[in-house]
Amino acid sequence: MSIYADDVINFSSVLKIAYNFLTGRDYLTKKRSKERKKLISVALGLPDLVFAADSIPVFPIRMEKFKINLYLMALNTATNLFGWNITTNLLGIARHIDFLKIVDNVLNSFINSTNEKYNEMYDLATKNRTSSELCFGVNSIYGMYISQHENLDAHIKYSIRCDEWNKYSESLKAFIPNQIRLEIPSGEIEDKNKTLDIMKENIKKAISELENVTGNIVSDNSLKKQFRIGNQVKRYYKTILHEISVSDFYPCNPATFAEILALLTISFQDYNSNAQRYLENMSYLVNEMKERIKKGIGMDVSNRPLILFSPIFNGWEPEIHEIIYKLGGRVIYADWDILGLLEEIPVSTDSDPIEDYARFLLNASMKGLLCFKNCTALIDSFAKYIKTLKINGFVFNQLSSCHSVSNCYDIVKNKIRNAQRIPVTNVHFTKIGEKENIEQTKMNLQSFMELFNKN
Repeated sequence: MSIYADDVINFSSVLKIAYNFLTGRDYLTKKRSKERKKLISVALGLPDLVFAADSIPVFPIRMEKFKINLYLMALNTATNLFGWNITTNLLGIARHIDFLKIVDNVLNSFINSTNEKYNEMYDLATKNRTSSELCFGVNSIYGMYISQHENLDAHIKYSIRCDEWNKYSESLKAFIPNQIRLEIPSGEIEDKNKTLDIMKENIKKAISELENVTGNIVSDNSLKKQFRIGNQVKRYYKTILHEISVSDFYPCNPATFAEILALLTISFQDYNSNAQRYLENMSYLVNEMKERIKKGIGMDVSNRPLILFSPIFNGWEPEIHEIIYKLGGRVIYADWDILGLLEEIPVSTDSDPIEDYARFLLNASMKGLLCFKNCTALIDSFAKYIKTLKINGFVFNQLSSCHSVSNCYDIVKNKIRNAQRIPVTNVHFTKIGEKENIEQTKMNLQSFMELFNKN
């Protein structure tokens, strides 16, 4: 049985999030064809405006047909009859018999099918593009649109300071005519009030375009309602990162914990297209983790160095956390927190939600996500996060053909080594599952982890 399967069957919330991710195609097709909801593609974990327009945000890969183990489908049928809690309790009993081999296959199929689909989208993009080479992240997203553009009604895009991303965004017009652009002003404008005013006007323009596409009104109340839900989601997410991931006792082994964080990184892009359901699952997840810790169910990790691995949102080798686990460490994935997307948006009776959202986006832009041309903001965000969470080591994920983030590595390495006094290394990544690269990564990480044994 895999490390992941052995632990995760007792987390009904994880099974729900994984199932909702994998079965997105059926859910989204029903929403569009039967309920006449508009499907608006999103990325980077910014679905709020789409939800506020009573429409469905979708990270396009979820429109793909994944390989789903037949037992997972049967599991869903059982939950419809008995409920998730009873079903997962039955799985907990079944773990002691051969029947659990089926469960192992189910959970492994989630990881493998997701990775296979990302690679498939990457290959689709590289075969159809004629422009310059792009990184794995941009290529895989571009492949999603080549594959699924007919199932999408519009695309909402947030400008970032990556030239290749912006070129790719412009080229999407060929696939999806309805392009809703939300430009975020650069930090070069000295007058902050002027920057805020520009940001507010850009949001209003995007909302107007969204209303034209969806036929729905985005009101102050609908914005505030979604911000409240989003704030609660972010609160639970940060509880996992700021409290549980830095504790000396985990509710599962570190490899499983990293898998859960990876699942959250992917699913946070669009909240699995159902904000309320996602909120409930996040609530259950935190409660399940805390309950296991309270009962002493899990693993003592006090002797394992805490390793931050970032960035992963534009592609990474998922074997990393298991390699580090076997070498005596524990990995956390925290991109959205580092880049400011887990910050809450203030909501009050007399507040202006557009202005509050404008401040949220501007603050995120100053943490690195939206200003990649300037490495300083991104490096400062890494350094601050490492200090706040008392990270023991940092592994920087350096993507091939990335002309914005990956070229920051040397500066990142020098600053963090000097300021934080912790080991820092990098790993190279081109595509998921490349054997030669995985072997090289293992060698690099082995040398990196030996530094902790010397201490």
